[in-house]
Amino acid sequence: MSFCFLSCRWLLPTWIFKKDQFDNLEKHTQWGIDVLEKYIKFVKERTEIEINYAKQLRNLSKKYQPKKNSKEEDEYKYSSCQAFLATLNEMNDYAGQHEVVSENMTSQITAELARYVQELKQERKMHFHDGRKAQQHIETCWKQLESSKRRFERDCKEADRAQQYFEKMDADINVTKADVEKARQQAQLRHQMAEESKAEYSSTLQRFNHEQHDHYHTHIPNIFQKIQEMEERRIIRIGESMKTFAEVDRQVIPIIGKCLDEITKAAESIDQKHDSQLVVEAFKSGFEPPGDVDFEDFTQPIKRTVSDSSLSNSKDGKPESRFSGKSKGKLWPFIKKNKSPKQQKEPLSHRFNEFMTSKPKIHCFRSLKRGLSLKLGGGPEDFSNLPPEQRRKKLQQKVDELNRDIQKEMDQRDALTKMKDVYIKNPQMGDAASVDLKLAELAQNLEKLRLEAQKFEGWLAEVEGRLPARTEPARRQSGMYEPQNTLTVNNCAQDRESPDGSYTEEPSQESEVKVPAAEFDDEFDDEEPLPTIGTCKALYTFEGQNEGTISVSEGETLFIIEEDKGDGWTRIRRNEDEEGYVPTSYVEVYLEKNAKGAMTYI
Repeated sequence: MSFCFLSCRWLLPTWIFKKDQFDNLEKHTQWGIDVLEKYIKFVKERTEIEINYAKQLRNLSKKYQPKKNSKEEDEYKYSSCQAFLATLNEMNDYAGQHEVVSENMTSQITAELARYVQELKQERKMHFHDGRKAQQHIETCWKQLESSKRRFERDCKEADRAQQYFEKMDADINVTKADVEKARQQAQLRHQMAEESKAEYSSTLQRFNHEQHDHYHTHIPNIFQKIQEMEERRIIRIGESMKTFAEVDRQVIPIIGKCLDEITKAAESIDQKHDSQLVVEAFKSGFEPPGDVDFEDFTQPIKRTVSDSSLSNSKDGKPESRFSGKSKGKLWPFIKKNKSPKQQKEPLSHRFNEFMTSKPKIHCFRSLKRGLSLKLGGGPEDFSNLPPEQRRKKLQQKVDELNRDIQKEMDQRDALTKMKDVYIKNPQMGDAASVDLKLAELAQNLEKLRLEAQKFEGWLAEVEGRLPARTEPARRQSGMYEPQNTLTVNNCAQDRESPDGSYTEEPSQESEVKVPAAEFDDEFDDEEPLPTIGTCKALYTFEGQNEGTISVSEGETLFIIEEDKGDGWTRIRRNEDEEGYVPTSYVEVYLEKNAKGAMTYI
């Protein structure tokens, strides 16, 4: 039912009913504006949800991104980690599309509807103002008509009374002629006033009828029509906004689908074979598997057969006892002597199981010192604690890093050299002497870097087999091994692990290295016991669980036979049979004054 129909069929009878309809329309249009504002609030909350969701997605992606210069960066060489990284990047783009949805809804719906609501309120206010103004005008015309009607009625009654009084005076014989004339004139005046009131009432009535016709057939229908059009525009506008709401989401669906396709593509690019190969390359040690276990014939008199791993051979090639002469009570290498009765040999199967499950023993004391230093937190500079293959990779990385640093220093030197040349040619631009100090500093840095690079290249060449194996400088000759003799050392995989389980740089199992006895560490002096150079008192209890170490109790006093050489370990002796290494920080050392390099470590 249109508003015009309401005005024609229901609002025409009286202005009172029309006023009621105005009130109803005013309430309805206000309800329409409230609905529009409610929808604006809904869209605004949706945009906030999209923004918060996008923010949380970005934070999530950032949280799991690999940190620069960290161990996580190395993990992303695997295809599965690369796929995960691609997923994180796509999630960033995915979050960006939700931000686009929020921005478009804000600009195309929220902002536009908010502006339209303000315009709608102004238009509604104007229409109802015009309606109230027209209503007030017709009410004023009605009041004027009523006033003119009452005055006409009053004048007619007055004229009738004046006429009756004149007739009464005229019929009375006792009344003078003058009184009769006065009554007649009064009656005529009243009749004249009644005629004027009648004319005014007639004119007012015609004017009111005209105004009323215009009010109900022209002004009010026009106002209602405008209100109806306004309401229809509001309904159309909210419908268009709902379409835009859906269209904004639809616009980003292709991009979101592309993001999801990229995630799927990244997942399909995972190559398990490639990842497995990377793990193999990363942890490949380069060691050869251990050789066969020798057969021990228990039917013959027990006589230790000299094997490839023996560390002592006589001059004529005949086997000799492991310890001889004064070295009988010594440890090899510095293992606490077992004072328990000699145990019977165990079955071969038990020895084989023990061989397969036990940790490899240290090969030489240099490995022991290196392993113990690693246990205290430091690592050898030449990465000798790593397996050969891993060591080669680490050394190669170090060489590449040093070469890059050298290149940077050379670039800086070239730039400063050019600057100096410019200063020499154009003294007004600067002092050439001011660059010399920096050039000298760069030259020193370059020299240090080159020496460092040569050192690591030498170690790398050693690992790759381009140079002979390095030897430790001879400090003291061992009495057990003659200087002219050589030792054939079979480096089994067992003998290549330091006390903390780290590997040393010793050659592979199959290779045999001829090492002159004069080049062994002084710790292998088994001919004569090392002299005592001082005493020490144990500050703390130390449990020597690794081979080459010795257990001490707090407050115990022991003899020092070798001072700390910078690796944090001091060699001590309890008696002729027990000696080994303890951490220097665990003992208070008292060296003899005549001992070389005597100093006290606490």
